[in-house]
Amino acid sequence: MLLGFLFYWDPFWWVMIPGMLLAFWAQMRLSSTYNRYREVAIDRRITGAQAAREILDRNGLHSVEVYEVPGHLTDHYDPLKKAVFLSSEIFHTPSVAAVGVAAHEVGHALQHKDAYGPLGLRMALVGVTNFASNASTIIIIVGMILGGTLSGKIIWAGVALFSIVAFFQLVTLPVEYNASSRAKAQLLRLGLVTNREIADVDRVLGAAALTYVAALVNALLQLLKLILLARSRDDR
Repeated sequence: MLLGFLFYWDPFWWVMIPGMLLAFWAQMRLSSTYNRYREVAIDRRITGAQAAREILDRNGLHSVEVYEVPGHLTDHYDPLKKAVFLSSEIFHTPSVAAVGVAAHEVGHALQHKDAYGPLGLRMALVGVTNFASNASTIIIIVGMILGGTLSGKIIWAGVALFSIVAFFQLVTLPVEYNASSRAKAQLLRLGLVTNREIADVDRVLGAAALTYVAALVNALLQLLKLILLARSRDDR
């Protein structure tokens, strides 16, 4: 009975299985990699906050503040506040993982300073993406409930809105990879890490980047699922 209900409301749910498996694997790899390198001390014994501050200052970003925030891996750069926010462990720990994550967030600040195109596009898309994500779900549910000749057209409208969400994830990918590239370059250039340590930093940031790859794959699979759903309604 449960499967029958699932197939009625979401007959193409199986399309999401590869994406869910990829997301699970990416999260497990990030967790294991981070837990490994959170225990590896950096030779210079600097914390994530100190590394972030030094990179910012050496690049003329003295006005960009570094704040501590609660939570686990809640680290981010806020382009509106022009501030770097680091989770407590990253903020206070002198580890390879902490310095790598902190430098990555500063990488976004450097992108902002350089007017990096994809970052600007992602910032412009935030508001419309949040609206599209919520509205597409409501519209598709309405289309499923109404049925009849209008069902397919309504669901197609939801598909169009969700395509904005998928595009946002596509734009996010180069932003994140570029921030990691900038982070590694700065850490080496300023002598904050050794050549041996940069390989470990690369592993941490590479594992984190996989979660964004998984998010993009899931968004594209969700879009495919919705297209299949809309087409199935058109054929009725």
